[in-house]
Amino acid sequence: MAHPAIHPPRKSPLLLIVPGLGDSGRRHWQSIWERERDDCRKVDLGMWDRPHRNTWVNKLNQAVADADRPVVLVAHSLGCHAVAWWNALERPGENGKVAGALLVAPPVIDRAPLDGRLGAFAPMPREKLAFPSILVASQDDPYASFGHSRKMARLWGSRLVDAGWIGHINADSGIGNWPYGLHLLDRLLWFVADPQPMALHSPTPLPPRTSQDITLGPDPW
Repeated sequence: MAHPAIHPPRKSPLLLIVPGLGDSGRRHWQSIWERERDDCRKVDLGMWDRPHRNTWVNKLNQAVADADRPVVLVAHSLGCHAVAWWNALERPGENGKVAGALLVAPPVIDRAPLDGRLGAFAPMPREKLAFPSILVASQDDPYASFGHSRKMARLWGSRLVDAGWIGHINADSGIGNWPYGLHLLDRLLWFVADPQPMALHSPTPLPPRTSQDITLGPDPW
């Protein structure tokens, strides 16, 4: 099913791609977006197979500082926790350079994670993000139950979106360039440009086939 296109404002922020454990391979939607969009740049976090929390946070902080315009972070898996830790440690403030974040499939990092290397980022940061964010979770992600994803979204102040049954939302999910993710990104960019109440519901609603917004807390957007 094709998702309705939303064309963001002409002067879009820089999209910083923040991969997870092992980097994102060529077939991963993050890599496809990087190739297909001229507003994308991947953050080279290094130590992809043996991630180190503070190293990743420092690399992300440098990438944000080097950007010549506002930034929207597009993170997957452990990269989401790098973003959350960056927010907790750097305390960017509501008017900082990071204008928003799309957080996709953050894994459990506490309590015996599926891959022990994820535990290097434990405990899970609990501070609310200083910028608007969408957290996208799958119903059958082996790295995090949907209930745990709901908890992360609540703690971080993110809008939770149910992506359906597509695993860890990666190359193995068979989603190509993930058109639905592009739709969510466009909505986030619209909200960043015009942060009005309920702006993430405009100008078109979410397609009803596999996903729906789940409102968490009193935040109007």
